Amino acid sequence: MSTTIHQTTIDNSDVKTHAIVSYVLLTLGLFTGIPMLFGGIWAMVKRSDALGTIYHSHFTNAIRTFWWTLLWTIVGFTLIMIGVGYLILCGVWLWALYRIVNGFAKITSDVAYPL
Repeated sequence: MSTTIHQTTIDNSDVKTHAIVSYVLLTLGLFTGIPMLFGGIWAMVKRSDALGTIYHSHFTNAIRTFWWTLLWTIVGFTLIMIGVGYLILCGVWLWALYRIVNGFAKITSDVAYPL
């Protein structure tokens, strides 16, 4: 009896496109909210397709950016009543913007995101 191993080929252009879609949705989410949820979910679903490529780190970056932004946004809204919430919300917005722009810069140069 012989066993056959099926190898799947990874199309880097498709994986790169999915990572860019995730970054675009995260960026739109900074201004409108809901697309960030879709960007985070998109990255979680498509990350396994990127195993073994330089784009895997971009999906990890998108997922981490989504979860940390969600957490600190909840904390910021909770603390608005005492005034510090506005500072937290501004800080998390700038931090998320930096992570997304840095991700765009790295992915357009075909460089892995440093984790």
